[in-house]
Amino acid sequence: MTQPIVVGIDASAPSRAAAEWAAGEAELRGVPLRVVRIEGAGPTERTAAELLSLGSRACCTVLGMRGASGFPGQAVGSVAREVAARSGRPVVLVPGGPGPAGGERRTEWVTLGVDARDPVSAVVDFAFDAARRRGTRLHSVHAWRLPFAAELWMRYALPEEDRGAWEDHEVQLLSDALRPWREKYPQVDVYEDVRLQSPSAALVQASASAGLLVVGRGGGTLGPTLLSVLEHTGCPVAVVPH
Repeated sequence: MTQPIVVGIDASAPSRAAAEWAAGEAELRGVPLRVVRIEGAGPTERTAAELLSLGSRACCTVLGMRGASGFPGQAVGSVAREVAARSGRPVVLVPGGPGPAGGERRTEWVTLGVDARDPVSAVVDFAFDAARRRGTRLHSVHAWRLPFAAELWMRYALPEEDRGAWEDHEVQLLSDALRPWREKYPQVDVYEDVRLQSPSAALVQASASAGLLVVGRGGGTLGPTLLSVLEHTGCPVAVVPH
C-alpha cells in the first residue's frame, strides 16, 4: 500500500505554506495527500499524538513551523517541536515567511547537513532521493573545527599551511563518506562543501539559498544544534530520525 504524505493545517501562514509544500511533494512522489485539520485550541499533547499516529503510516509528515496558537516571536511551535522530536518517520517543517534578510539567491537545491566522520544512512539517503526526484543538485555541508591545540594558536597566527592540511583532510573525509551514495545515485550532481564553522551556523547560512534542508535527529529530542537551525532556517527543513 502506498504511504501518503500527512499535512497538519490550521489558520496560520506557516500552515498554508506547509499545505502548498506537501501538495507539491505528494505530486512529485505520486502518493496520496492526507490533510489533517488542527484546531488551535486543542491541547498540544492530543494534537501531537494524533499527528504522530497518522505519521507512523506515512512517508513523511509536513507541518508549519509555528501554528495559529503559537506565541509571537516563537519560531517553532509546540506541536511542530513535539512531532519533529518524537516521530519515527521524517517530518518536514515549513517556515511561513521569507528567508533571512540578506540571504543568498534561492535555488531549488537540496542541502544536506552531514558529519563526514559519522554519516547516517537514513539521512543521507533521504537527501539524495529528494535531489533525484527534483532533478537538482545536492549541496552537502560538512562543518568542522580546528583541533584544540590549533585553536589555541588562533590568538596568535596559525600557519596557513597547517590550516590548509587540516582542511584538505576534511575534504577527503567528506568525499569518502559520500562515495557509496554517489554510486547509488549516479544521476545526482553533488556539491561538497566543507566549512570551518559550527554546524548550526553552517546549516543556517546554507539554508538561505536552498529549497530544502535535510538534517538528522538522534533520540527523542531535537537538541540545541537542530533547534538553532529550525529557529533561523531560510527554507523548509526535513528532520530525519535515526
